[in-house]
Amino acid sequence: MAAVETFYDVIRRQGVTRRSFTKFCSLTAASLGLGSTGAARIANALETNERTPVIWMHGLECTCCSESFIRSAHPLVKDVVLSMISLDYDDTIMAAAGHQAEAILEETKQKYKGKYILAVEGNPPLNEDGMFCIDGGRPFVEKLKWMAEDAMAVIAWGACASWGCVQAAKPNPTRATPIDKVIYDKPIIKVPGCPPIAEVMTGVVTYITTFGRLPELDRQGRPKMFYSQRIHDKCYRRPHFDAGQFVEQWDDESARKGHCLYKMGCKGPTTYNACSTVRWNGGVSFPIQSGHGCIGCSEEGFWDKGPFYERLTNIHQFGVEKTADEIGMAAAGAVGVAVAAHAAATAVKRIMSKDQDH
Repeated sequence: MAAVETFYDVIRRQGVTRRSFTKFCSLTAASLGLGSTGAARIANALETNERTPVIWMHGLECTCCSESFIRSAHPLVKDVVLSMISLDYDDTIMAAAGHQAEAILEETKQKYKGKYILAVEGNPPLNEDGMFCIDGGRPFVEKLKWMAEDAMAVIAWGACASWGCVQAAKPNPTRATPIDKVIYDKPIIKVPGCPPIAEVMTGVVTYITTFGRLPELDRQGRPKMFYSQRIHDKCYRRPHFDAGQFVEQWDDESARKGHCLYKMGCKGPTTYNACSTVRWNGGVSFPIQSGHGCIGCSEEGFWDKGPFYERLTNIHQFGVEKTADEIGMAAAGAVGVAVAAHAAATAVKRIMSKDQDH
């Protein structure tokens, strides 16, 4: 019987040195936030674990998730696709087509039952029995359920698979539906964004293939390692927000100085994603750094929540120009109000207590 082929076996055969392998493990551990022992754990797993087959299917979408994925820098997508996983099916980048491609699905489903990952880009439309998206001669929703039956886990790539995205925008004539509203009996990892960050996508796959389990998820099914903080929390413009320095009009003096874009409609304070830390294009930039406010594309229903550029004017901040005395006076006034409110509440409680005694 042939020995199980591991990730390490493949990269060594490709000429990758031990030093490069160790560096790869260190970078991956750092991006996943696994701590000082993470690199050793990843190295051990990749030296011993069998490669994980991945089936990548496409529903209603624009292929922006695939475009993002193939531009991953840490790790390089070639390392993920060609070495770490066995990408057995992806009709966007695979050479096979037609009956030959469909045969791969059948083979993977039977040979790796319960062991393969089903990655889904886009969503299934349910109206008119799914006839708005036909894949391989049958409705995509039917094919999706069929492949999910024997999958180890399902990854919902992007806002389309996670929430429905613009296909599900009101009035949603095709009944475009998120993956978790169709698949009920499999663990589903949501990796939202339009598209998701490339390193977030490869990081999720790396974690599953390394440890053989799903990463810790938040209550919405998103990996906490990438979606536990708001973009606002680590945004480099955050000090300007705290100081009350905002862009009032596009290309005004504040915009040229890089002040906060919140008044211009930036959704960074309500959006959970790793954009401000991992960033895009190999860590070079992200929308806010490029001068455009966040539109909240990793949050549910962002497409139906009003104009992206709606101006907000009810922000009250001290501002850096305020002196310590002025801030102290304002704080003292706030404390005075709080003390008065506390005294009033205490008096009411006493009266109520006396009434109960009587």
